[in-house]
Amino acid sequence: MAFQLTDINAAVRRDPVGFMEECDQGYQNKIARAADQICENMKKSPVVLLSGPSGSGKTTTAEKLSRELERRGVRTHAVSMDDYFIRPDPDHIPRTPDGAVDYEAPEMMDLKLLDEHFAKLTKGEWILVPKFEFARQMRNDSRGTPLKLGPDEVAIFEGIHALNTQLTSRHPDATRLYVSARSDIKGEDGRVMFKRTWLRLTRRAVRDYNFRGTDVGGTLDMWANVRRGEKLYISPYKDTAHIKFDTALAYETSVMASYAKPIMAAVPDVNQRRHELLELVAALDRFEPIDPKLVPKDSLIHEFIG
Repeated sequence: MAFQLTDINAAVRRDPVGFMEECDQGYQNKIARAADQICENMKKSPVVLLSGPSGSGKTTTAEKLSRELERRGVRTHAVSMDDYFIRPDPDHIPRTPDGAVDYEAPEMMDLKLLDEHFAKLTKGEWILVPKFEFARQMRNDSRGTPLKLGPDEVAIFEGIHALNTQLTSRHPDATRLYVSARSDIKGEDGRVMFKRTWLRLTRRAVRDYNFRGTDVGGTLDMWANVRRGEKLYISPYKDTAHIKFDTALAYETSVMASYAKPIMAAVPDVNQRRHELLELVAALDRFEPIDPKLVPKDSLIHEFIG
């Protein structure tokens, strides 16, 4: 799918609030269709697996899906697969080609425990959802959360490895979702003016700056390995999903520009990816701006802008 730059700018000039409401409703319709399939599949499995690359809006999608299911009388439990990380073994820790710790690798997850928990939840048995303390790089079971699913309950496991066949092949009945910002933005001549990967990079850069104390230079330094991990560990499994939908919003670039341009322009000349960043910033100037104060309070992009 692709958006048209001329259509976006015309809609922003005409009625920015109405345009955003229309886009958000389209996203909510996708949430409703996903909820339909989860409800239909509950008799087979109460486990829902949600995956997608960085900057896809996985957290907000999981939250909105939970609210939609709750509205239908289905109680939901959100589980972050980040809590299934394991303490790295210095002798067997996965490494990137440059020798750094590969935090994107599935070997960093306790796949055996996840397998066991999926099986127990399906049988209606108790599990203890672990709590991983990243500051201490260890699991703290005393902070774990007991969980048992009733007949009208589901557990939504969200994480980059949720669709890895090392897990899903043993639990084929679990509902599988793949979400990503999958739309390019094209000009009148059909050329891509703003790439989908730029959209995700912009989301992540703004979020990292706002909430994680990481400047754009730091985000760019991590981005190459993030993209490498996506290509190795996420994209190969996306076609196994029962449900795939696009989280890109046609209006978001017009909003994100006011956040992204000043922090991206401040990246030093010595950064190896600065040339691409300057391309991205120049592309942002082609969009009619939207005042962030007008963004609907339940918009997905609040995950990134606050």
